[in-house]
Amino acid sequence: MFDDETVDWEMALRIARKVGKGEPFAESYHWAPLVADFDRLTAVAEARVSETTGLVSTAGPARARVVKRSEWAEANVESFQRLLRPLTEKLGSQSSFGSVGRQVAGLEVGTLLGWMSTRVLGQYDLLIAEDDHPDDQDLVYYVGPNVLSLERRFAFPPEEFRLWLALHECTHRAQFTGVPWLREHFLALVEQVLDSVDHDPKRVARALRQITEDLRSGRKPLDEGGLAAALATPAQKKILDQIGGMMSLLEGHGDVTMDRAGAELIPAADRFGRVLRQRRESASGIVKLLQRLIGLEAKLAQYAQGEKFIAEVERVGGPELLERAWQGSSWLPTLAEIREPTSWIERVRLSDALVG
Repeated sequence: MFDDETVDWEMALRIARKVGKGEPFAESYHWAPLVADFDRLTAVAEARVSETTGLVSTAGPARARVVKRSEWAEANVESFQRLLRPLTEKLGSQSSFGSVGRQVAGLEVGTLLGWMSTRVLGQYDLLIAEDDHPDDQDLVYYVGPNVLSLERRFAFPPEEFRLWLALHECTHRAQFTGVPWLREHFLALVEQVLDSVDHDPKRVARALRQITEDLRSGRKPLDEGGLAAALATPAQKKILDQIGGMMSLLEGHGDVTMDRAGAELIPAADRFGRVLRQRRESASGIVKLLQRLIGLEAKLAQYAQGEKFIAEVERVGGPELLERAWQGSSWLPTLAEIREPTSWIERVRLSDALVG
């Protein structure tokens, strides 16, 4: 699992566990009911999502897995390793990182995942695991300590909050397993970005200096996707814009579906959303900086932009017009079209006119 010349994945996992330590409720009597609830509510959510969206998974019933922070980190270290394998193999064959370089990379990845393990509530893992781990494929994860901590801190009604989380994650699963081409298209875009990575340290140093100058001048070079986007070449930025447009659509669709599918079942939904938005926005100091560096602020903007896109498309042409986005990768909105829905609507209508 950890045979890699460029990243010390074992160190990454050790650091992630250390950063995410102090797991409240992980060994308490709350755990067994939580597991049972998510098993049941994930099935309920999957049915509601299918009824609301018309998307039917081709991968069988959704499976919930309630995990500790350390277990979530371990699963994501494995996912990162699979996702980044083409890049690490390329870099490993072209340059010598040495033990220090591997450890630095492991420290960075581990710190990131450890911090995220304290924040994440749910996640659908679209990266299929290795063939010899069938039980670890196609899972909907819930980070139990974080869910229980929020429920207690804000007096959330557990039944409603857990269903609310399950609806969002099951929507993402329905998207990637109910739209036949979507998963492979997403992974192909990621592979294109990784394949075009320039590992020349001089270019990276120049880009970092430019980011520093922009920040000093009052500009915000990290707002469009964090450090990765700021360091990207023009060719990479085009691909990142495609990914950003797709993810904005998926995140917005996730929120819209969550609201519609849970309308009668989750009276406290508005409060859940308000509290979590305030929680994200209240970050300050090093946490705020980390959010900007990893592009989390850009991701949060995807929710609002995606919802506005969907609202405008459905206002003009109803759900039938939005369905066009699922017909093929060429119909996905770009990031520019997400921000200006009329341009996507006009593109679809022009295509229809040409065909007609």
